[in-house]
Parts: sequence; C-alpha cells; structure tokens
Amino acid sequence: MELKDILARCDHTLLRPDCTSGEIKDLCDQAVKYGCASVCIPPCHVAGAKRYLQGSMKVCTVIGFPNGYMTTAAKAYETMDAVKNGADEIDMVVNLSMVKDGCWGDVAADIRAVRSACQGRVLKVIIECCLLTDEEKTALCRIVADCGADFIKTSTGFSKGGATREDVALLRRESPLKVKVKAAGGIASLQDAEDFINLGADRLGTSRIVKLAMAAEKEEAEKEAAPAPAEEAPLEIAPEEPEGKQDGGDSAPEA
Repeated sequence: MELKDILARCDHTLLRPDCTSGEIKDLCDQAVKYGCASVCIPPCHVAGAKRYLQGSMKVCTVIGFPNGYMTTAAKAYETMDAVKNGADEIDMVVNLSMVKDGCWGDVAADIRAVRSACQGRVLKVIIECCLLTDEEKTALCRIVADCGADFIKTSTGFSKGGATREDVALLRRESPLKVKVKAAGGIASLQDAEDFINLGADRLGTSRIVKLAMAAEKEEAEKEAAPAPAEEAPLEIAPEEPEGKQDGGDSAPEA
C-alpha cells in the first residue's frame, strides 16, 4: 500500500491539553500538504482552525473527551457549539458508566442526542475498547449502528490502551457495512497502519504517519543535497618490460 493512500485515511491528530494555536496551525499545514482526511483537534481550537484552513481541510473535534461521563445535555451542547464554530466531523466518547451498568437504552439516548446536535456532520463514536469485554464491544456495535453514527472508533488514546488488531477485526465483523471503523491510539508504524486498514479500518486517528512521511522526505532531501563522491583516478599500469630485461638484461647466452 502506498504511503499517500494511508495518509488519505488519517485524521491528523493533536489533542494534547497544552497544545498551542501555533502547533494547531502547523498541524493544519501538514494535513493539507500530505493529503490527510482531516485534522482532529480540541474544541477550543475549532473556530481558529476553520478560519485558517479556509475550506482546504476538514476539521474534526472531540466531544465528552476523554472520559465520556458528562451528562447527555452537556455533550449535546458541546456538539452544537462545535458545529457553530465550524466542525465538519465529531468524535464523541460513549458513557462508559452506563455501559458497565448495562443501561443500554441510556447509552443509545446519549449517542442519539449528539447525533441530532451534529446537524448532519460525520459522527464517530469512541467506545474505548481497552475498558470493555468482547460482549460489551459487540453490543455497542449494534447500538452505534442503530443510532445512525457513521463510524465506531476504538479508543481515545488517553486510557490504558489503544487500537489492537483484534479489536479492529471485531468491530468490522460485528458492525454493518454502513458503519465504518476508525482505529486510534497505538499506531506506531506504517506496518501498523497498513494492518489496521487491511483488517477493516477506514480511518486512522494518529499524527505518527505524517511524522514518518516528513522524516522520509527529509532523508530524501539530505541524500539529494549530499555532494557526489569524488571520482577515483584511473589506475595506471606500467608497460611490461621486455622479457630479456626482467632479470637485468645481462645474462650471457648459453654456450
């Protein structure tokens, strides 16, 4: 798989709590240059990024992040505010307390409230696989689909584990085809990215792939700028001495 095809599936991500507006601008520039799917950034930076990008890249943000235990009303308001500020895509975190209590109706109501507040924007639902049993993951695949979400997403990247190959395969297997899979957290190499895509991930949440592309570009530029090695002078071979002179040339002829 070519690097550009992997990059086209990446939500180029910066969600560190102390990230600056300058870092967000750099992230936006990188996403445009390398042809990413979107930039995924904190809600407070959405409006500024939207103005800066001028439509050249989709802006994704997070809701109820990273723990998901905000009230449904708070998540809905946060989503409406993000949409007003220009968000094109919304990544929400499910209420894991409700999941663990088995309150599936409340889990669905939480997702539906955000779905409604999205006003048609792409919605990805983060289920934090590292905290769930396989049975809970499977139940959430059905609920996320029933609530009209566009993606089911493995992880926030802020808990005790990120995407695994087993989880991506499970989410793809248990979700209807209309629901896409996003893998996030733990994508450390191009091989990881390619494996997740081959297992069924349509989107990757990571900044690592762009960094790898930048490193490869820098290495190529350094190779091109390096001076060419000096050509070695041809080896000069002295002509052979006549046979009679090889031993001094003063041998007496045989009698």
